[in-house]
Amino acid sequence: MKQKTVFCCSDCGFETPNWGGRCPSCGAWNTLVEVKTEKTSSRRSSDYKPRAAAKSSKLLSEIGGEEELRFKTDIPEFDRVLGGGAVKGSVILVGGAPGIGKSTLLLQMCGCVSRYNSVLYVSGEESERQLKMRADRLGIDGSNISIYTGTDVDRIISTFDEVSPEIVVIDSIQTVYDSEVSSAAGSPAQIRESTLKLIRYSKDNSVTIFIVGHITKEGTIAGPKILEHMVDCVLYFEGERNTSFRILRAVKNRFGSTNEIGVFEMLEKGLESVENPSEMLLSGRPADSSGTCVACIVEGTRPIMAEIQALVSKAPYNPSRRMNGIDYNRASMLIAVLDKRGNLPVSGCDVYINVIGGLSLDDPAADLSTVLAIASSYKDEPVDSTLAALGEVGLSGEIRNISNLDQRLGEIRRLGFKKCIIPKHSKINVSAFEGLEIVRAGTLREALRAASL
Repeated sequence: MKQKTVFCCSDCGFETPNWGGRCPSCGAWNTLVEVKTEKTSSRRSSDYKPRAAAKSSKLLSEIGGEEELRFKTDIPEFDRVLGGGAVKGSVILVGGAPGIGKSTLLLQMCGCVSRYNSVLYVSGEESERQLKMRADRLGIDGSNISIYTGTDVDRIISTFDEVSPEIVVIDSIQTVYDSEVSSAAGSPAQIRESTLKLIRYSKDNSVTIFIVGHITKEGTIAGPKILEHMVDCVLYFEGERNTSFRILRAVKNRFGSTNEIGVFEMLEKGLESVENPSEMLLSGRPADSSGTCVACIVEGTRPIMAEIQALVSKAPYNPSRRMNGIDYNRASMLIAVLDKRGNLPVSGCDVYINVIGGLSLDDPAADLSTVLAIASSYKDEPVDSTLAALGEVGLSGEIRNISNLDQRLGEIRRLGFKKCIIPKHSKINVSAFEGLEIVRAGTLREALRAASL
């Protein structure tokens, strides 16, 4: 067989015979990778006959829906992110940075579900003894967990037939290869073809497969972008390696919310679910310190309190800005609005913004808290520690309405806050939140006065 060389885009999987600096399909730069393929004869020869379909079609009304399709992993935060548990026959992709705890989380999950399901853990990165050492450290009884260390996808699927597992973990997809594809393991073609075989087996046999995927320096899962479209659920395991808290975030879920997050704490004996993340994120908050304000964001169905800190100082030269946990462009806009509409000349200062706990805020309800934290740091006057602020800030300095306000105010009152600034035109029943002083503000200046800034 004659070999030929093509160039495959690592982002979208597009193939082209010529190399270029930019992918013609998705427009990404420097993503075309050389791949060797084998030239085979056309399948449609004179004696070609299409194979009979393995399965016959069914009417939608004939498919029974009374059978329970979900199963609990017995890890509360994991079940929350999955939408109430994992769906049988689904393929779930778990991505994250090296050393963040992906393998630990999935091994703990195997230990929980192995009490009533047969489990197969496939590792292409660790030996059997290394997996045993980790299981002992986590206190996992492996009496119903089978281990296979290999990387050939055909042999892995043959092991499926021998063990007949109900739940499978593949750690990781970058190490798995298909012998029929003549490229190195981890290449876009190998990842795509190996994942496709695993998905076919999962759907045909109702086996739930968890796939571990490494991420690139840009924070996306390594391999072709089509990989995320092929699977049923995509989870990202995030967090700072020098802190003990981790966040599991769903970015795609065919069977649940795509905005849900789960919070974990890395302890000596593994990951432990944090069922009340608001109290955890607010623990250690400084009292009577300027440059800090609290907002309540909504992730999926859960309200979470987030502490936003800001530091504003005079810039001897060109002003600089550093943002951690908040979009840079959004923060720059808020700084400009505060300068123009709030009469605080912060645009010419060094501004640093940080969200405590490793959260990434994209909820516009955190705009007002961010602005108050910046103003507090600029004036060096603390915001009342029992005050929270909710609202989206517009370019004209107006405070706009936000969603799920009742749910946010309930969480704020539950955690003992005494005062909350909300948009002026919000339609809520104030009497339902007894013990919480609610102040309405229509403009940025009104909000600054309400916060005594």
